[in-house]
Amino acid sequence: MQRLENGVGAGEIEGVQWRKSRRSGGNGNCVEIAALSGGGVAMRNSRFPSGPALIYTREEIEAFFGGVKDGEFDFALK
Repeated sequence: MQRLENGVGAGEIEGVQWRKSRRSGGNGNCVEIAALSGGGVAMRNSRFPSGPALIYTREEIEAFFGGVKDGEFDFALK
């Protein structure tokens, strides 16, 4: 299993499929995520696909998505 740390080049992460939201426009303003073999998730900026990736545990992602669904970050959109 590949050991990954925050800031690893996204292009160096092997065997993953990057995905972005269907809500994402064609202008490249989106974040892409990939499931990692150990259960974690990697995130990258779609405008810089070989740039640095952030690595999160499944629990961290579940907490973040739960907060998004609950509207905890709506202040950022106003």
